[in-house]
Amino acid sequence: MKNNIQQLVRNHILKMSAYSAARTEYTGNDAIFLDANENPIGSVCSETHNRYPDPMQIAIKKQLALLEKVSENQIFIGNGSDECIDVFVRVFCEPKAESILTCPPVFSMYEHVAHIQDVAIKEILLTELFQLNVDVILEEIKKDTSIKIIFICTPNNPTGNNINPNDIEKILTQFNGLVVIDEAYQDFSSAESWTNRLNEFNNLVVIKTLSKAYGMADVRIGMLFANEEIIHYLNVIKMPYNVNTHSQKLALEALNNIQQKNAFVQTLNESKKWLISEIETIAYIQHIFPSDANFFLIKVADANDLYQYLIRHKIIVRNRNNAPLLKGCLRISVGTNDENKRLIEVLKMYKSN
Repeated sequence: MKNNIQQLVRNHILKMSAYSAARTEYTGNDAIFLDANENPIGSVCSETHNRYPDPMQIAIKKQLALLEKVSENQIFIGNGSDECIDVFVRVFCEPKAESILTCPPVFSMYEHVAHIQDVAIKEILLTELFQLNVDVILEEIKKDTSIKIIFICTPNNPTGNNINPNDIEKILTQFNGLVVIDEAYQDFSSAESWTNRLNEFNNLVVIKTLSKAYGMADVRIGMLFANEEIIHYLNVIKMPYNVNTHSQKLALEALNNIQQKNAFVQTLNESKKWLISEIETIAYIQHIFPSDANFFLIKVADANDLYQYLIRHKIIVRNRNNAPLLKGCLRISVGTNDENKRLIEVLKMYKSN
C-alpha cells in the first residue's frame, strides 16, 4: 500500500532536524578532528577508544545493502533490535492518543516499548494454529483509526512458526499504517525475507538482528529496513552515536563471514531435528509444536513443575505457561550437542504428577 509517510509521523518530529555532528559532514579518517572535545592523547585502557564512533554506521550499511539488495538509505542500525523498535514507535505513535497492534503470543518487547511511551496496545490473538486472525485484524484497523503500527514476528517468538505470507500481504495492502515484520529468526527458516519486497510497499518495515544466527548477541546490533523516508525520520530522533566503534567493527566482520553463519544455521537446524526426535520418545510430552526457528515449544501437563525441575538440574528454559494459547508450554532453545544430550537425559528422568 502506498501511504503518505509524512501523515503518519508525529507532528512535532516533522519539524525536527537530526542532531548535527560534524563527523557526518566529512568522510574519512585522515583529517584533524577538533570538533567533538575528545581527549586527543588516547584512552586510559589498553585499547584506544578516545574518538566517537561513526554516527551513521556507513561501512555496515554498505555491506548490508549488498547482502539484502537494498539501498544504503533504506537501512537503520540500532543498538540491538530493541532500539530499532523503540525509535520506530517514538517516531510514529503519539502517546495517550495512538496505538500499536500485536498478535499474542508474540515477542513482548513491542508491548514493553509501547508501555514506556504511553502508547496503547491493541491485541488480537493468533489462531489455534498460531497464524494471523486476518479477518479480525482487518475489521479492527477499519474501525480503529488510532492504530499506527502492526507488529508481526515471523518466525514467531515464542511459537517458532512462520506466518503465512499471503496473510501479511493482505494486511500490507489494506492497512493505512505501518507493518513491522520482525525477522530475528528468519535465517533458520526456508521462507523468503520480506526485504526482497521492500520496494513494493512503502508501509513495509523489516527488522533483523545479528544476535541469533550470527551468534553476536552481546554486540547489540539491530537492523531496520524501510523506505528512505521512514529511515530519514528514524535518523532525525536517534541518539547521534548510538552504536559504538567496537560493535561496528565486529558487525562488519560478521557480515563478511556469511559462510560461517550459514554453517551455524545448518548445525542448529540439524540439532533441532535430533532434539525433537528424542523428545518425541518421552511419554509425558503431550505435543511438540512445529518450528521454523532455533527453538521450539513443548506442551506438558504441568509446565510450572517441569520448569522448576529443570532449574533444579541447572537447565534454564523459558516458561510460557501464562502466555495466551500456551497453557502447559515451555520454550526450548537449541543448545550445543553436550547441552542437548544433558537436556534429554534430565527430561527422561522427570516423573510427571
